[in-house]
Amino acid sequence: MTDDAPLFPVPPLAEQERMVEAMLFASAAPLSLRDMERRMPRGCDPAEALMLLRRRYEGRGVHVTRVGDAWAIRTAPDLGHLMSHETLEQKKLSRAAVETLAIIAYHQPVTRAEIEEIRGVAVSRGTIDQLLELEWIRLGRRRMTPGRPVTFVVTEGFLDHFGLETARDLPGLRELRAAGLLDSKPLPGTPGPEDEEDEDDDIPVGQSELFED
Repeated sequence: MTDDAPLFPVPPLAEQERMVEAMLFASAAPLSLRDMERRMPRGCDPAEALMLLRRRYEGRGVHVTRVGDAWAIRTAPDLGHLMSHETLEQKKLSRAAVETLAIIAYHQPVTRAEIEEIRGVAVSRGTIDQLLELEWIRLGRRRMTPGRPVTFVVTEGFLDHFGLETARDLPGLRELRAAGLLDSKPLPGTPGPEDEEDEDDDIPVGQSELFED
């Protein structure tokens, strides 16, 4: 027996699938494959068990959904209205916070100075602090420029809240306005009405650096 050999037999794949299901069901936050592997017996393959579980939940009332680099069990999108009575009323973000969040989401990684340049006004510390407290943004890598300013990127919590797998799934302006999430006034740093024909083909700058330290 080698040093890498498990001390006990590896559980059958069906049992590993049950383990993954239990972890995702009980976890308050999405779990990565590494998180699951650390909790499972040595020799288990959470990736394969997860794929089996995803297929098992296809067409069901809940889905196994990818959230950034992690996974979670979520209500099927077409059944979300059934849960509306359990939704907590959230305080509406200020216009400044919405603009700042939109700029970070569509232009990440972005520095505070770049946010201010796009908005045309200074960004208050309270606005940044509010988004950090909501855990919708986080600090990214420092820019290799004088002063080495920090950058901001959106988090997996932001993606999970809005039902997105990656930041590339962010909706275009037409979808945001149709959902009533934007008024007719364009947000700073986003394409105006004359640019909306091509907005779905635009890839946000710097998205390949999402979640990198």
